Parts: sequence; structure tokens; C-alpha cells
Amino acid sequence: MGNHIGIIGSGSWATAIAKILTDNNQNIHWWIRSEETIRHLQLRHHNKHYLTSVYFDTRMLQVNNDLAEVVRSSDTLILAVPSAFLRQVLETLPADAFNGKQVVSAIKGLVPGTNQLINEYLADQFGLPPESYFTITGPCHAEEVANEKLSYLTFSGLDAERTEELAARFNNSYLQTIVNKDLYGVQFASVLKNIYAMGAGIAHGLEYGDNFLSVFITNCFREMQEFLEKYEQFQAGHGKEAMVHNYNASAYLGDLLVTCYSLHSRNRTFGNMIGKGYSVKAAQLELNMIAEGYYASRCIFEINQEIGAYMPIAQKVYSILWEHLHTEEAFLEIEKGLV
Repeated sequence: MGNHIGIIGSGSWATAIAKILTDNNQNIHWWIRSEETIRHLQLRHHNKHYLTSVYFDTRMLQVNNDLAEVVRSSDTLILAVPSAFLRQVLETLPADAFNGKQVVSAIKGLVPGTNQLINEYLADQFGLPPESYFTITGPCHAEEVANEKLSYLTFSGLDAERTEELAARFNNSYLQTIVNKDLYGVQFASVLKNIYAMGAGIAHGLEYGDNFLSVFITNCFREMQEFLEKYEQFQAGHGKEAMVHNYNASAYLGDLLVTCYSLHSRNRTFGNMIGKGYSVKAAQLELNMIAEGYYASRCIFEINQEIGAYMPIAQKVYSILWEHLHTEEAFLEIEKGLV
């Protein structure tokens, strides 16, 4: 793996990744769209909008709003922009932009409109080979990384040696890494847990208690397994390689739990506002950050039209967010189906 790492994005997760790498004495190329944010970072040594307590040695940062230059200067590129904006961000790049490079997705979402996993989109648009694609998944909140509370990241890739090498660049006193080859499963798990975290937030906003939430999340986990098993059958029916999942691993159960329970979870926070009576638009304005579960709920709904998994909770979350189903009515129906 090459020595030059580039980060695309400037939100809380991109900033947390930049902190981890620079704490590990690695220089980075960092694409930030806003010139004002770049100037502030260079002058004040921190991101004025996200994780403002994190200060950088700016000698380790090559910050640029020229995306093509950051891509050219990097051997390994970490994508850390919201999935809803991925196509818009990358559309200026030529089709051969990622030739000979490794791409790491820190995006926990699908590409809206095409409902593709990030690797599928990059393969279609840029010809990125599967062995050059890796993912970073949780359970891990950017805010806890900022505070250097012990956290865990899961790195997934088809090439075990290269995945191990990538993970090693992130290991330090507050960050431990886990490695697997379940490239497709962990991506879908990270998408689904955001939908269920929105549901958990809605339940909290409706003043359901911890007893209900424990049963609710247990059923969400069962739905996640049901979806992945049906998706695997669907893929096998179309001649694609089967996936191997360890559902009890941190990237599945652990990430689901922390996203549903943690006050740091923007998806839970978004759902909580919906449960308290905010409209989707009002919740988006109040949160002022992208909650991936909102877009993911529609993507998964559309994918599931083809694969036919039994997902009553995900269906109800979609209906609340996109079809204006009343929250109390939806959760009365959810109550009846929990086991």
C-alpha cells in the first residue's frame, strides 16, 4: 500500500479519520470543498464545523479544494462524504481517476437513485477492481475518537494482506482494528443499522422505554439477518458469489447497538425529532448534518421489492419518512409484530 493517503470529505467522520492518521504520524492529502473551512483550518488548526476540539499539526496536512489534485497525489483514497452527495462530488473526475489506486469507503450508505453499494458504483463509473476496494465500518462514533475513548473499527477487503496493512495504519492507543473479508455484508449492515437507529429514535421520541427498545432492537437484528440471507439467495440466483457473514461480530450487532442507543448517533437523534412531531424537513434543518438512514430507508425499500425479505420495521420507518405515515399508528403496528 502506497504511503500517500488522501481523504475526501470534511464532516465529523472525515475529521476523525484525519485525527487518527495524523496522530499516527502520517501526512495526509485532504480534500475540503469550502475555501473558508480550509483557511480556518490552516489558521486555527481545527475544523470550525465538526469536532472542533480536535487540533491538527497543519504541517502534516496538504489541504486542497481541487479534488483532482488530491486524487493524483494519493495512492490510497478514503471516501468520507455522505452517500447522497457521492456522485456530485466525484462527477468531475475522469473515468481513469482511480487507476492503480486503492479506495477505502468510510461511507455508511447506498448511492441514491441507483441503490448501489459504493464498490458497485465505483466499478461502474471508474472501473475500480474489487480487490482495490476496502471499507471501514464501526462500531465507532467520531465524537469518541475525538475524545480518544477506546474505539474499534472493522476493515473489510477481498485481499486479506492489503486489508491488514491498511488496518495497521489506524491502530493506536485509542483505536483497535478488526479485519474480515465480508465486503458486502458489512456494507449492508452499516446501511440497515442507520434505518433501525432512526426507528429507535422515533420510539424514544414517542416515549417508549428501555424495555420496549431492547425487544425492538432484537427484532431489528433479526430483520437484518433476514435481509442479508435473502440478498445472498438473490445474488446466487444471478450467478454471483455467496457471502459469508458472522452476524455476532462487532460490525453487525455491535454497530447496530451503539447506533440505536448512543446519544452521539445522528440517525437516532433525527428519529427522536420525528417521534416528537418534527417534519422531515424541520428535522433536517435542526440536525444540520446528513442522517444516512433517511436516504437508506428508501434505497432498502426499493431493493427489497426485488428480494422479498420480511422487514416490517424497516418498512414502517420508510413509510413514516417517505409516505407520511403517522408515527404512533406505525409503532402500534410494530408493537403487534415484535417477538
